[in-house]
Amino acid sequence: MLNIVIKWFINALALFIVSRITPGIEIKDFSTALLAVIVIGLVNVLVKPLLLLLTLPVNLLTLGLFTFIINALMLMLAASLTPDFKVVGFGTALIGSILLTIISTILSSLVS
Repeated sequence: MLNIVIKWFINALALFIVSRITPGIEIKDFSTALLAVIVIGLVNVLVKPLLLLLTLPVNLLTLGLFTFIINALMLMLAASLTPDFKVVGFGTALIGSILLTIISTILSSLVS
């Protein structure tokens, strides 16, 4: 249980850092980042597998690079469902999702 809370906090911190680095991604405060990470997790669990299955042929043709597009769409969907969390434009979502993955991986490796 403690491990889940630590990962939640790390991902929220990574999202908060991404919002400060990337213009076009706006988060009001850290508590909004905590809520946004929950929404991102729910979207990734409920919607992402279905999208990956539906786009499997395109994903195979692009050797998995289409997954970046799906991750950006998931970030935009989570932003539309979370109050005080905004992502302006697809390009911003794409850059933000890549940075979110990189920063959360770095932070997780520092904690482990």
